[in-house]
Amino acid sequence: MALSVESPLMKANLRQSMSWLHTWVGLVAGWVLFFVFATGTPGYFQQEITRWMQPERALVHAEMAQPVPAAQLLTLALDRLEKVAPTAASWRITLPHASLNPRGWQELAIRWEDMPQAGRERGASGNEILDPQTGAVQSHGIEPRGTHGGLGLYRMHYELRYMPFDWAVRIVGLCTMLMLLAIISGVIMHKRIFKDFFTFRPNKGQRSWLDAHNALSVMALPFFLMITYSGLVFFLFLYMPAGRDMLYGTGPMANKTYYDELLDRVHERLPVQRPRADLAALVAQAQSQWGGAGVGSVTLEHRKGEAPVITVAGMHQGSVDFFNPPRLRFDANTAAPLAEELVAGGSARKVQVVTLNLHEGLFADIWGRWLYFLAGLAGCAMIATGMVLWAVKRRRHHLSLAGEYREPLGLRLVETLNVATIAGLPLAIAAYFWANRLLPIGMAGRADWEIHTLFAAWLAALFYALARPLARAWIELCGLACAAYLAVPLLNALTTDRHLGRSLASGDWVFAGFDLTMLALAAVLAWMAVKLRRRLAVTEQGLPAGQALDKEGA
Repeated sequence: MALSVESPLMKANLRQSMSWLHTWVGLVAGWVLFFVFATGTPGYFQQEITRWMQPERALVHAEMAQPVPAAQLLTLALDRLEKVAPTAASWRITLPHASLNPRGWQELAIRWEDMPQAGRERGASGNEILDPQTGAVQSHGIEPRGTHGGLGLYRMHYELRYMPFDWAVRIVGLCTMLMLLAIISGVIMHKRIFKDFFTFRPNKGQRSWLDAHNALSVMALPFFLMITYSGLVFFLFLYMPAGRDMLYGTGPMANKTYYDELLDRVHERLPVQRPRADLAALVAQAQSQWGGAGVGSVTLEHRKGEAPVITVAGMHQGSVDFFNPPRLRFDANTAAPLAEELVAGGSARKVQVVTLNLHEGLFADIWGRWLYFLAGLAGCAMIATGMVLWAVKRRRHHLSLAGEYREPLGLRLVETLNVATIAGLPLAIAAYFWANRLLPIGMAGRADWEIHTLFAAWLAALFYALARPLARAWIELCGLACAAYLAVPLLNALTTDRHLGRSLASGDWVFAGFDLTMLALAAVLAWMAVKLRRRLAVTEQGLPAGQALDKEGA
């Protein structure tokens, strides 16, 4: 009997504890997490964003290229490698193939690594793109403008820019762990999670914010669990170094020993030479063994005490093991097949690589990356609705207290940071694209100034939110962000010949997709501004901003 009485009470206490944990860890990490999601989500299209930000760079389509026999390509590449890197520690030839990289045509390229100098782990590396007909080094005409492109946005989501790397990674890791706690506690405290997923009550103030937060949280729950857990795995030994330090010790030399063993870097290498084996025959053998699948690259290395080795690697086939495509190894002198080489790091390394691939969506095709992108935007919306819900609930609580209403300083600070983050950060990202088109092409440090523009615009949004009444700041910053995204395709049309009409007509879906995405984001922000304007119109009737925000559920 005691158990039946205590059990509901224990459940209620557990839900209350989880509610407290969910609320406060979400608030503490919310602004950083919104930045992480807002800058990390474009990373699923970082190559496409970079190409848009370098309109001078030509794209070679598969239908424009004439097929060249593999034997001719390999001969041209070897001739060039013998000339530019005769004593290199490794050679690599990347073969052109339309489906090697589903995001563009892969050109004939060579890459080499020089022998390391005394006291250094790796040698200098170089690479060139070759004309598949003549073997001459290709020139892309006009040198593309300097930009950090999509990679710059992606790296921001864990480097936090302007911060020491170790500090940034630890801050992001702490916030990621708090988000994982918030997700788990949210599931535990939510006894009607699936029912509420199908429930949305518009125009109900705080209730509407809660419904939106619940629906967004459940809609992409598997993605949120995967993205937070895999994000922690990235820098596991930075967050939890005790196991490694107990075995290897601490300090630079211990760290070097650990990574040498993990990545199998303990072998001494010798300079490579042109192989006696017929590379074209080995490529054909690999294609036959893989059922006609294309070959991505051919690598030549020579370890001391062993025969030189040729490694033929296949193309990535959309597997979650993206970094380990099928490989065949051959003796470079006799063409005899060699045993498969174990992946450095063993099973633990494979698990980490698969987890990394899941986090970055490297295995996904175009539709999979769009799904990742939309899930990332849902993460932004989930975090935003949670932060706004906290502020609305606290304001309602303070309004319910007897006596004259006085706006708490802490609440005002939270609400201002909410405006500057939720409305101001999208505006700042749009400014990043504006800077790409407006900064002088030959400007020194141009790529860095694009990023400086992003943070300057974000800081300006914060000052704007501090200076304006809260209600007006929400509307005006959303409106400005809408106008900024709406103007990006216009700026592109005015400053390049890659306008939307031309890209649609030519089937260039990288440029067309980018411009259309900008217009779609502008439409979302316009909808937000209109909804806020309608709900906050009561502020123009003379009510205090705090009461108006509560009355209209903003």
